[in-house]
Amino acid sequence: MATSNSNTDIPQARTNGTHNGNNSVPSSAAAAVLVQSAPVPDDVQKVRGIDFNEYVDRDITVAELVSNMATMGFQASAIGEATRIINEMRAFRDPETGDGTTIFLGYTSNLISSGLRETLRFLVQHKHVSAIVTTAGGVEEDLIKCLAPTYLGSFSTPGAGLRAQGLNRIGNLVVPNSNYCAFEDWLIPILDKMVDEQEESKVKAQKSGDPDDELHWTPSQIINRLGREINNEESVYYWAWKNDIPVFCPALTDGSLGDMLYFHTFKSSPKRLRVDIVDDVRRINTMAVRAKRAGMIILGGGVVKHHIANACLMRNGAESAVYINTAQEFDGSDAGARPDEAVSWGKIKAGADSVKVYAEATVAFPLIVASTFARANASK
Repeated sequence: MATSNSNTDIPQARTNGTHNGNNSVPSSAAAAVLVQSAPVPDDVQKVRGIDFNEYVDRDITVAELVSNMATMGFQASAIGEATRIINEMRAFRDPETGDGTTIFLGYTSNLISSGLRETLRFLVQHKHVSAIVTTAGGVEEDLIKCLAPTYLGSFSTPGAGLRAQGLNRIGNLVVPNSNYCAFEDWLIPILDKMVDEQEESKVKAQKSGDPDDELHWTPSQIINRLGREINNEESVYYWAWKNDIPVFCPALTDGSLGDMLYFHTFKSSPKRLRVDIVDDVRRINTMAVRAKRAGMIILGGGVVKHHIANACLMRNGAESAVYINTAQEFDGSDAGARPDEAVSWGKIKAGADSVKVYAEATVAFPLIVASTFARANASK
């Protein structure tokens, strides 16, 4: 409630000095500083942090930690909100069909390069997500880790020195060039088989007269095949293949996979692997359209964020969304956009549950997963 400049509106307890001469409180200053508070509704949440005195006799659990963070404010509260939204995604069941939320998980390649890969693999292994969208690096780095390790390094290591040693830096991670050589040795024979299968299907289609007999590779089919071929339980895409969870990668050529596909065109010439991206966009959009309820969990920005959001546009928006990234919105980038911008496009429903956590995903997402999908009583 605003106050006037008259002394009669100033609480007397705050102005008990002499009201004349130099000892009086200037009425304009008092009115500016001591604006009367409006009543606070009883149901407004009070700020409260973690009282570790409550856990002196035992270790606090991650779920308890995150639950207490929900009322701390700032990004701690955003993590708490993300946890609530994801748990509600998981709890939903359609009253007629019993179907749950179709959960689209998106993440950028650096997160697979990092140790967050094991968290992402857990979600796929236990069928906690319905579909994945990632980048080329988000595919190949998982497969490469099955062949050779990625190492911890330093953000400050000079690039020129690393280049001279055949080492590649991803933030404070280091990947030797030899890892990519091992990947090429593993991948090229598989691409050879895939081209042979493609060409054989053309002959079959010509003989049968049925165009459906012709094999059209899509990014999701290629990733499915690579997940089968890697045959390694440490791999995200092994479990995606095993659990029939589609992995969409509209930018499949933007990475080492693209390099290998490029080199392979010379090896297989005049034959060439053909990849159909239109069939995949039809597939992911149809998943969204047919979902009883759609939820988005998106780590990072760029193509993975927009590809999921655009699929949900086909159903007039997702019912829930959790964004985790450090991008800002002032430059108009889709990566930095808050969920409300997606509401304007119809990619998130008006009134949907949504939150953006302004945090680096390797810090925030393990806390969230530990409080949602990884709870001891979590149902699939």
